Amino acid sequence: MKVLFTTRESPPYVYGGAGVHVEYLSQELAKLMDVEIRSFGDQDQHKDHLSVKGYPFSDDNWQNVDAKLRGALKTIETNVLTMQDGIDADVVHCHTWYGQFAGILAKLVYGIPLVVTTHSLEPLRPWKREQLGRGYDLSSWIERTAVEMADAVVAVSIETKADVERLFDVDPDKVHVIYNGIQLDEYKHVDDTSALEAYGVDPTQPFVLFVGRITRQKGIVHLVNAIKYIDPAVQIVLLAGSPDTPEIAAEMQAQIEAARQTRDNIIWVEQMLSKPEVIQMYSHATVFACPSIYEPFGIINLEAMACHTAVVASAVGGIKEVVVDGETGILVPLEQQTEAPFEPVDPDKFARDLAAGINRLVADDALRNRMAQNGYNRAHNTFSWSSIAAQTKTLYAQLVADS
Repeated sequence: MKVLFTTRESPPYVYGGAGVHVEYLSQELAKLMDVEIRSFGDQDQHKDHLSVKGYPFSDDNWQNVDAKLRGALKTIETNVLTMQDGIDADVVHCHTWYGQFAGILAKLVYGIPLVVTTHSLEPLRPWKREQLGRGYDLSSWIERTAVEMADAVVAVSIETKADVERLFDVDPDKVHVIYNGIQLDEYKHVDDTSALEAYGVDPTQPFVLFVGRITRQKGIVHLVNAIKYIDPAVQIVLLAGSPDTPEIAAEMQAQIEAARQTRDNIIWVEQMLSKPEVIQMYSHATVFACPSIYEPFGIINLEAMACHTAVVASAVGGIKEVVVDGETGILVPLEQQTEAPFEPVDPDKFARDLAAGINRLVADDALRNRMAQNGYNRAHNTFSWSSIAAQTKTLYAQLVADS
């Protein structure tokens, strides 16, 4: 059996959870079958049962188009380019709306089963309109078309499955929950602190860590708002870059500058760190903070847990299936607006509650260490990629048999 992945992200061009998912799931699946990846970029890699080819994603043909629309239109162009090579796969499996149009084409033109993994859902990310303008209508249409014509939809959490069934016209029997995973050989506690020292983090002092893009979804503005309520002795380390829009970048800059008026231990690293550097940060963080307002799974929490670090996270989406409140971390309740943009009803209360959870763990060594150990155990016992690859192979085999 052979599967074709269509995706925007594939190493070395990985910037989010979907890219991490593609990287590790493909590696494990390649132990069980042939895997071909077609992604955005210039990759050209062939090793054993795994091949990766990149296709250009450039502005060359779109200079006369509004900047907000370019991303969506360039995505369509790149998806079409991925079809210039013939397809001999038994199944096509697409990841995020960026790769879904190619999956639609592959199903229509080659008649093979289509699998869609819902790493996130466009109807629940209304802030994307800030970034894409009317391109958000295009991304939403692509996603709806792919999900509703798919032979199988993989939801990365139970709550995401419920969202898919609520928001789309899809047979519930076609929606399967297969969790994200963690590469335990890579994500583990390390003693090295060279990355901390290189970026100005004092390894002898406690620090709270954030890792993620500067986007409404990740809730970083709420964590920055919480800084004034966090113990002043605690360093704030923000590994945060790739802002969605110039507006949110400016908002982030202004809030950081305001927070620095009262404390000098805020370390904001805007460039993307290497994986070993991020693992060092996870390993030595006193607390990992995940203030997302929308998160279908929240793989970053799993990465922190695997590195033996306790977590404070918002109680939304799939996070509640990764972080066990009171056992592997603290879940912070989040009362959200019921309609777009789904922001907190009371942002200051959410910020105070985030800070309270962080302060509680910083102050209680025994509780923090117990949660860190429990989180480590949960990561190892529940979220291995080998198990996830086996579940995915079983799904493919059933689809091929049915077709």
